Amino acid sequence: MASENPEVVVAPVVENGGAESSSSSSKGKEEHLESELLKKLEITEDAKEDNEEEEGEDGSKGETSTKKKKKKKNKSKKKTQQTDPPTIPVVKLFPSGEFPEGEIQQYKDDNLWRTTSEEKRELERLEKPIYNSVRQAAEVHRQVRKYVRSIVKPGMLMTDICETLEDTVRKLISENGLKAGIAFPTGCSLNWVAAHWTPNSGDKTVLQYDDVMKLDFGTHIDGHIVDCAFTVAFNPMFDPLLAASREATYTGIKEAGIDVRLCDIGAAIQEVMESYEVEINGKVFPVKSIRNLNGHSIGPYQIHAGKSVPIVKGGDQTKMEEGELYAIETFGSTGKGFVREDLECSHYMKNFDVGHVPLRLPRAKQLIATINNNFSTLAFCRRYLDRIGETKYLMALKNLCDAGIVQPYPPLCDVKGSYVSQLEHTILLRPTCKEVVSKGDDY
Repeated sequence: MASENPEVVVAPVVENGGAESSSSSSKGKEEHLESELLKKLEITEDAKEDNEEEEGEDGSKGETSTKKKKKKKNKSKKKTQQTDPPTIPVVKLFPSGEFPEGEIQQYKDDNLWRTTSEEKRELERLEKPIYNSVRQAAEVHRQVRKYVRSIVKPGMLMTDICETLEDTVRKLISENGLKAGIAFPTGCSLNWVAAHWTPNSGDKTVLQYDDVMKLDFGTHIDGHIVDCAFTVAFNPMFDPLLAASREATYTGIKEAGIDVRLCDIGAAIQEVMESYEVEINGKVFPVKSIRNLNGHSIGPYQIHAGKSVPIVKGGDQTKMEEGELYAIETFGSTGKGFVREDLECSHYMKNFDVGHVPLRLPRAKQLIATINNNFSTLAFCRRYLDRIGETKYLMALKNLCDAGIVQPYPPLCDVKGSYVSQLEHTILLRPTCKEVVSKGDDY
């Protein structure tokens, strides 16, 4: 379909004139139109020249105007930066929806062929949405721990540390019921307490300069959990203890892989861990692997999915398999290297495989409904129940534990007076390579 052209003018037909008069009048009109167009062109060219001269005379104005234009362009292209303290959800920092990969490590020996296998690459493409969810949870973990490490100092209440950390996780992960949020309570176990301690409401414990604190927290997207931990110690005399668990964990990650026996990983971890010693107040202590603590496989909405990764030799002969997610964690102790349950319980978790169990207490029925709606099979603590408005629930909680519906996880402690350090990463055994999803610039 032809478009209209405003420059074309149709000559009017003269009713009583001859051919010559009509042709001469049309010629005259065409000449008139041409002269008008030429005038317009001259005016526009003059205007352009005037503008250029003005810009030449006032160069600073021209420069500022171009700068303003450039600034405007930059603003539109500029990537959103995280605030301090962090408040912007990570989904807004990565508008493409693609989150950064963790550290990639190649498989060894008999599994080298996986790196270039087209079939395995295709399997990875199919699993990409799950990988992306895990990476999102890992990115939240990295940003939260970076912030927390910058603010933690002696004299802080343990409750304040935990609540600051958890509130930051909720903001950055865009907490949304069971679809995104905190995977388990923040462990901030001190000194000889190795794991599973978090302050209950009203706890007034204060972090001291000579404390060794294990900060262990988890994030999840759609039940895909990232479990990662580090140790904070202000006194440099504990540095060798922290180095022992760090190097032992990195050794465990290096040894892990598809078809690797879990016991072989444990033997390698123990060898590295127990090559360290630490001098505390003039006395030298050998660092020991805690023999009854393990790493573990992770499943959707299941922090302990069945397989255990020992940190001493002589463990399970079971092999790791393709597609599995593992928390590789090690604990180094100056004590006996063996933990027992002690102190007041704060951690609880609904048993993953529990069926319907009849309950007599109405309050227990109400509490399990609350747990199902808010936590499902993810771990929780008493502070979380307080936060959602539950009160006077201890008897009902004990009833759920006695019925086998909920499992209590009391603090795990070595001998009093000893010190324990921990380092933990989550790894993904992809078909073509091993991805340390929680790895960051810090550790």
